[in-house]
Order: sequence, then structure tokens, then C-alpha cells
Amino acid sequence: MTTSSIPPNTSPPADDMAFEDPSVYLDDPNRKLLEIDTDARQGPALFRWLTLGMEYLIGAILVALIVAVSSNVVGRAAFNVSLPWADELARMLFIWLVFIGAAAAFSRYEHIAVDALVRRLPLRVAHMLYLLQHMIITGLMVVMIWGGYQVLSRSSGRSAIMNIPLSLVSLSLVLCVIFIAAVSLWRMWVSVKVIRHPHRHSADPEGGR
Repeated sequence: MTTSSIPPNTSPPADDMAFEDPSVYLDDPNRKLLEIDTDARQGPALFRWLTLGMEYLIGAILVALIVAVSSNVVGRAAFNVSLPWADELARMLFIWLVFIGAAAAFSRYEHIAVDALVRRLPLRVAHMLYLLQHMIITGLMVVMIWGGYQVLSRSSGRSAIMNIPLSLVSLSLVLCVIFIAAVSLWRMWVSVKVIRHPHRHSADPEGGR
């Protein structure tokens, strides 16, 4: 009878217990050139500053939204007094929060996407798909810009309680889609350069693999 060379109660080597780096599944090396990183100063300076500005604005809107909702809750629970303006303000702030948040998330590449295939493609082929993706996004944003302009130009109503122009609410959509369209155009330009010269614009030392 043979005995095992490793005692049964012996722990495996430390290397066998090491976990794989989760960034392997979270980061797509093929799209590094398309990302806007304010810390690493990657991407056009205008887009970086606008992204930071939107993130600060999101924080301010979120605080105002919490104050508006909380004041109405406290008023009803403690003083039996309803604040109709608080509900109306909360709805408007939430609309702005959604659209500004969508624009900031697009800039940071934080929208949900399935990139299991793209991350395994060669750099040049991956950017062909990125180019097609942002062409579709730009087309949709142009349609939404036109529709938003029509809404703004024909909107003359005001909110029932706070008397705020309703066009101010629609403005959040227009600003959001204009920013997304501008970032998409920049990413299309970068992808075209990568497609033409993939080795010159390699996103990582291994050529984007």
C-alpha cells in the first residue's frame, strides 16, 4: 500500500489559495482608450470637467431630494401638515437626477453591458464593434435631441404648485443626450484611429489582448 506524499491535514500551498484578480472580469482592456478617467486625466479635458461637475450636481440633487421628501414625511407625522410643494419638487429633482446620472454613468462606462465577447476579440475587431455601437448611440441621441427641442420649443406650461416652467424639467433630457452624443462622437473618432493603426494605439502592453 502506498502513502500520499502530502499529509492529509496539511494545508495547500499559499499560491493554490490565491484568488484570481476580479479586475479580469470587470475591466475590458480593449476599451481603455475610450474611457474617461478624471483621476488618470484620460480623455478630453472638457469631458473630464463636465463629468466631475455632473457628479457634484448629482450629489447636490440627491441631498435636496432627501430633504424635500423627509420634510414632507416629518410634517405629516409630527405636525399633521402636508407640504404639496415638496412632492412636486421631489418629482422634478428625481427627473434631473435620472438624466444627469445617465450622462455621468455613460461617461464613466458604468452602464450595464455584456462584454464577454468583445474583451476576447483582437483590438482592431473590438473597436470595429465599438464604432458600430457608438454610431447607433449617436443616431439615437440625434433623434432624442430633435424630439427634446420640439418639446422645449412648444412647452409653455408651468407646474401647478411651484409655478416652475415645465421646460426646465425637459431641459435635463436635452442636456443629457447632447453630452452622450458628444462623447459618442469622440469615441467613434478614437475607434477609427485604432482600426487604422491598431499597434500604434494599443491599450495595453500586450496589444489589447
